[in-house]
Amino acid sequence: MKYLGEIISIGVACSWTMAALASEIGSRRLGVFVMNVWRMGLALFCSAILMWVVMGSPYPVYAGTATWGWMLLSGVVGYFFGDWCLFNCYLSIGSRYGQLFMTLAPMFAAFAAWGMLGQTLAAQSVLAMVVTLTGIAISVLGRSEKKKLTLTLPHKGVLYGIGAGMGQGVGLVLSKIGVDHYTADIDVAVLPNVEDFLPFGANMIRCVAGLACFALWLVARGESKAMATSIHDKRGLAATMVAVFTGPFIGVGFSLMAVQYTAAGIASTLMALTPILILLPSKWLFHQPITLRNVIGAVISCIGVSLFFL
Repeated sequence: MKYLGEIISIGVACSWTMAALASEIGSRRLGVFVMNVWRMGLALFCSAILMWVVMGSPYPVYAGTATWGWMLLSGVVGYFFGDWCLFNCYLSIGSRYGQLFMTLAPMFAAFAAWGMLGQTLAAQSVLAMVVTLTGIAISVLGRSEKKKLTLTLPHKGVLYGIGAGMGQGVGLVLSKIGVDHYTADIDVAVLPNVEDFLPFGANMIRCVAGLACFALWLVARGESKAMATSIHDKRGLAATMVAVFTGPFIGVGFSLMAVQYTAAGIASTLMALTPILILLPSKWLFHQPITLRNVIGAVISCIGVSLFFL
């Protein structure tokens, strides 16, 4: 089918939009830590079933010690720190702005790859960073009564948003290192049969780290009772289920499929449309006004993301 990869990529952007909106609803009802314990636990369960079906084992049987080490670290950085920041960002300034700040992830990934992998920062990447930051600035900055530029959002929410982008970007680079080790762990004769499913196994290890960190932190905060009572919040759990299936399960799976049918740059660009797609649903669900500045800022940020891949 012509343009199948492009269609899947747009579907992924829609899926991630649904995940962001559902996550905001779930976080507001259940709390960040309770929501994420449910989310990581369900994602781990779904990943185990998938691994069992496609690879004959409910866990990444081929992963060695180095793979587990790097992927667990990626899970701590990406799923624990990154998602903790992201979900608090949702509570502070909403999922619409949270997804806008997630366009910073490629920039932090580029810096992390430069520092950890020795990759060079090309001129196009620097331009992409400038464009992305410009788009975000247009959305979050405004003029005060004294005609000075100032943040129109709570500072705490902005810091959470930056932390979310940082966690996602650095976690991605750590995942790449882990997947490289994962590939090296597998016999050359076996690799062609399982190569397409390695990212799912790697992501499962990340979910283990995320679940462990959120669960331990929940206990340390003395919120175990909140976890027990959350089972009665049907709307909160329903939102969590939607967030799991449309985010780390369906969203990740189809994003991997998209790059099989079209160029990675095109797929990545289309999948980065979430900050634009989320504008109307956030207005309907949360009554957040849409201004021309919001639209222009989101569009420019998405253009900046596309420059990293095109």
